[in-house]
Amino acid sequence: MSADSLRAVPATGNTPAGTAHRSIKCTYRLHRSPPKFSRQNLCSPPHGPTPYPQFSTHGSHAMTDSSHYPATGLIRIIDPAKEPKPLTDIAPDALDDEQRAEAERKAQLRLRTRMIATGFHDPSKAERWLNAPELKHVSQDALFAGLRLAPSPDIALPALVRLIEKHPAVAERANRGEEEFGMYRLLGASQAIGDFLYRRPEHIDPLFDTQVYPAESALIRSQHPASILPETDGEFLTPIAPLDTPYRRDILTALGADPHAERPRAATGQTGKDGYVTLRVAYRAALARIALLDVCCEDPVEMMPTIGRHLADLAAAALEGALAIARTEVAEGLGPGLAAPRRGEAVDALDLAIIGMGKCGARELNYISDVDVVYVVAPVEPAATPNAGAEGESAPLKLTENECSTIGTELVHALTRAIMGPAPEPALWEVDANLRPEGKDGPLVRTVESYVQYYKRWAENWEFQALLKARPIAGSAQLGARYARAIDPFVWESAARESFVESVQAMRARVTDNIPSHQVDRQIKLGPGGLRDIEFTVQLLQLVHGRTDPAVRTKSTVDSLAALTAVSYISRTDAEAFSRDYKKLRVLEHRIQLQQLRRTHLMPEKDAEQRALARSILSPERNGTLSAEQMLKAWQKIKRNVRSLHERIFFRPLLAAVSTLSRDEVVLSEQAAQDRLAALGYRDPRGAMRHIKALTTGLSRSADIQRHLMPVLLGWFARGVDADAGLLGFRIVSESLGSTSWYLRMLRDSPAAAERLSQLLSSSRPMTDLLEDASASIAWLDKVADLKPLGEEALASEVSSLLARHADAAEAMRAVRYMRRRETLRTAMGWTLGIATIEDTCAGLAAIDECTIGAALQIALRELQAAPEGAEPAEAEETAGEKLLTRIAVIGMGRLGGAENGFGSDADVMFVHEPLDGADEDAAQEQAARIVNRTLALLKQPVKPAIRSERPLDVDADLRPEGKQGAIVRSLDSYRSYYERWAETWEFQALTRARPIAGDEELGEAFVELIDPYRYPANFAPEQVQQIRRMKARVENERMPHGADRTRQLKLGRGGLSDVEWLVQLVQLRHAHAVPGLRTTSTLKALNAAVEAGLVEAADAEILSGAWLLATKIRGGNVLRGVRQSDTLPSGRADLEAIARWCGYPAGSARALEEDYLRQTRNARKVYERLFFEEL
Repeated sequence: MSADSLRAVPATGNTPAGTAHRSIKCTYRLHRSPPKFSRQNLCSPPHGPTPYPQFSTHGSHAMTDSSHYPATGLIRIIDPAKEPKPLTDIAPDALDDEQRAEAERKAQLRLRTRMIATGFHDPSKAERWLNAPELKHVSQDALFAGLRLAPSPDIALPALVRLIEKHPAVAERANRGEEEFGMYRLLGASQAIGDFLYRRPEHIDPLFDTQVYPAESALIRSQHPASILPETDGEFLTPIAPLDTPYRRDILTALGADPHAERPRAATGQTGKDGYVTLRVAYRAALARIALLDVCCEDPVEMMPTIGRHLADLAAAALEGALAIARTEVAEGLGPGLAAPRRGEAVDALDLAIIGMGKCGARELNYISDVDVVYVVAPVEPAATPNAGAEGESAPLKLTENECSTIGTELVHALTRAIMGPAPEPALWEVDANLRPEGKDGPLVRTVESYVQYYKRWAENWEFQALLKARPIAGSAQLGARYARAIDPFVWESAARESFVESVQAMRARVTDNIPSHQVDRQIKLGPGGLRDIEFTVQLLQLVHGRTDPAVRTKSTVDSLAALTAVSYISRTDAEAFSRDYKKLRVLEHRIQLQQLRRTHLMPEKDAEQRALARSILSPERNGTLSAEQMLKAWQKIKRNVRSLHERIFFRPLLAAVSTLSRDEVVLSEQAAQDRLAALGYRDPRGAMRHIKALTTGLSRSADIQRHLMPVLLGWFARGVDADAGLLGFRIVSESLGSTSWYLRMLRDSPAAAERLSQLLSSSRPMTDLLEDASASIAWLDKVADLKPLGEEALASEVSSLLARHADAAEAMRAVRYMRRRETLRTAMGWTLGIATIEDTCAGLAAIDECTIGAALQIALRELQAAPEGAEPAEAEETAGEKLLTRIAVIGMGRLGGAENGFGSDADVMFVHEPLDGADEDAAQEQAARIVNRTLALLKQPVKPAIRSERPLDVDADLRPEGKQGAIVRSLDSYRSYYERWAETWEFQALTRARPIAGDEELGEAFVELIDPYRYPANFAPEQVQQIRRMKARVENERMPHGADRTRQLKLGRGGLSDVEWLVQLVQLRHAHAVPGLRTTSTLKALNAAVEAGLVEAADAEILSGAWLLATKIRGGNVLRGVRQSDTLPSGRADLEAIARWCGYPAGSARALEEDYLRQTRNARKVYERLFFEEL
């Protein structure tokens, strides 16, 4: 027996002459080793005759024992005359009951073992099918030999039994075992195709006897289709695949339409459900042939592009057939109001072109997928109408644009019904026209001129990316070519549009964000490292370089990778790896969809499905050599590779443009590199190239690490708000740190830290300045815990240490203020990176200011009692050894009192003192005033050396009794007297935020005890409520900046901070005496307490708190962005974008933030007006 391989052997027969695609009939014959299936042995005859021994499974003929079929595929030949008979072959009468039971047990065990070796997942369930009467005349040996080649024997066996039931001749095929490996492979790979053959058994024999595949030469032509667009004036025009394919001819012929007609119509009897069934059956018969080629080929990965092209051509043919049905239906009964005799003429007077988008347009379609299309219509010129002007003939019909739209829409509705409407044969797939201009709200059909006007004036960036793969696939070839020529300039100029890359990246991110969380790790298409990542990168490169280089204006992903490599935009090594990973992912996707012919991109979860998938993605000869675990590991590896692809392919060549890298690197021209940077959002590509060169040139360790990291960083900067600022800031920070070992080590070993650094540098210039001067703070980026606010205890401990180390007042204060600057930076970093909430951030900022004020007070007290080391003699005489006469406490007011500080907030405070026992009250008052003034001076006066980028704390004591005219500090008794006799209602309102923050704790508690009856009165009179309301109106009118837009004012504007805070404080003034939960200085805590007490509805509180939090975030973001008017919602897109991201929005959400703020504050104002002026 020869060792020839199993292959498809051409049967004798002639190929029809005059066809564009030569076809060859193939049958399956058995050879010794497992099947090898290639395009050559499918489509080319062998050189000379070859003997093919046939193995029978009946009578005295030799049998194959598939239980001894090893992984190499060798078959053991059994001679029945020499084999000992098993117990089951002994006459039953010769066995007693015990022997019979033992024989049956052993037979059952052997059968189960054999089934498991064959690949069955559920032998017990499959065993019932083995006992089916339909298999009575099928040799079990032959059956197992064939099932061993099936991806899922559990699926193939029931399908086989059902087909034998429907078409008994299938039993003969089953008896051929491995010889019919195509049948076994297909039935085990696709339950849906098995169901189709059961419904339509007349297609069984044509499928497995005379599989018709395009010849090798036809496949080669389909890879590089000739253009149907003439080249004029040297203009490059994208190649368009020919519309006339064998699939189109077959389907139109089945419908009784003339494939050669300019506008084919289905025969009269092939309309309605009858026509739908004919169309769908013809489609599925062809699909089964494609699937058979796919599952039996020698290398499914390399065959994938061919399969994708054939699936796209078949879908296009189905649309052509549906259009033929539609023409007949509209002509015969669904005319658009024309006279009945002219309905057919109206249909003939309209050209309609179907433009394929997405994978169908690129000729890389899946087995089952939405087919994205747009429709183009145009009137047929009267000169093209036959017999125009002849005697007795009516004038040729010339349709108006409205009539074209009406008839075209009717045709589209009719062809859509033919594809996916109800009928005895199931629908094919969804025809999706939502990529058309205006989406679902736009007209279904348009003229070429209408499309051009839309793309000129209204199209969004993502729509141009969608046009990248647009291709005429059915209908009028000439009209489709005119459409393609018209839109071509829009596609290739789109990358020059403002924020193009940012908008398409945002669109990609939104797609990813919409994946249900439980499906992310199973997504082959949309998940991280999936097909969409590959397609996005390739398309982006095409759009960037296709503006000036026609060589990359290709459609399919695989062809585009090859084109980008050929002109050195991608290195050959990267392109080959990328293409291979893409094709492997597509094979996984194809096999998963093929099983049920259902649209899905999810890796199966069940073990049986994973095992079947692993068996299906290899060639027949390797069936069973890949376990499910190995397949899943390989998939995870592909995803990891793909995730790093964008940086590796898109950015690394930029380094080669300015550095000397390995010989394998792609070296972009200066212009190509600048085009790539500009498309990513770098406004100054030349400057960016200079920065890249400065960072990566040289032989130092720093340059080496930067070269490895730069491709990733460039991508991170591009995803930031300001790519140029990010790259410049990175250069500044890197040069300031020089070759610092920890910095280089962090960049090399901590991608998370490097990414966080890029986020900060590309979003905030003030933070870049702070990082440059406090470079040690960059080390925090390596640990999330280091980016959270320290907290009051840790800060107080550090303050104590600083004061202990620095006896000199100036040095001590400088150290404290430097700590404040450092911790403010830490808090800002934590919030902008999304690590700390806005509530924690505000509390952290308040704690920093509290400790800073407390430290200044301690230094002033220490300075009072002892002369600082190195002080001038006069100063020493004035302060040394002075006895302390009083104790002092600092009371936080406003946002500081509520622990709701923002970045750059003033510190509203009051000072209270209480003379010590035996001290003179006047002397104590004078001393307290000196201490407070010295405290304030220490907080604001310049320090030496100056702290760069410091924003000194601005302490405001104007809320004290009598304001600026009153004493800077008062005794406890003085406060009591003032509040009892002279205080106004608004001052009691201000006390709702009063909280001790520094100084003597007992005194602070005493002050709180003093003011509680005034801020939480037992009876807040109606006239006091009116005073609060009048004061609020006065504040809005007098303090609102002149000419300011009230809707955008964060503090005093409509529904802003002031509205919410005044409302909450009025609730506290009226009800806190009876509701202890309202006795808090926190706005949000008081609002929650009001809800719990039933004073405010939960829905109203949610609106109020949402507006307050958003305004607080935007206000803080304004400061960190360096926006001049920090109390105003910015109008600049870059500022809004940065703040939106800090507020938790995805990239590209500047407009969304603006709209959300205006909506939330509008709603908050309504709630405020209703509660503040009416219900409270």
